Amino acid sequence: MYAAIRIRGSVNVASDVRDTLRILRLNRVNHCVVMPKKPEYTGMLQKARAYITWGEVTQDTLERLVSKRGRLPGDKKIPEKEAKSIAARILKDESVKGTEIKPVFRLSPPSKGYKSVRMDFPRGDLGNREEAINTLLKRMI
Repeated sequence: MYAAIRIRGSVNVASDVRDTLRILRLNRVNHCVVMPKKPEYTGMLQKARAYITWGEVTQDTLERLVSKRGRLPGDKKIPEKEAKSIAARILKDESVKGTEIKPVFRLSPPSKGYKSVRMDFPRGDLGNREEAINTLLKRMI
């Protein structure tokens, strides 16, 4: 599964990239979504690579993300007991649709900041970062 995080804002974004970000539900900076590893999503991530970062999320990072930042309708927190089962269901089904949580995780800016929001990974923070997304997510949760 991929986790994608929007890093840059919405000023001077091309309309096709803006539509792609809207389809991915990455409408604001520091918002995160989890999606399956399919060619359709990979193409959308490549198209919006100048505004987002993404990579393969591990199970323990996903559990932590769901327990700390996952929300139920009405902006209610998820109980600790349910967080692990919801994360396991997301990994099994490769979708947030089968669960009752909101599809977007609102994160805080990373502790110690970004390297650069204009350059690609590893010199900056944009683009595909594969397994390194887990360290970024831990800094943002």
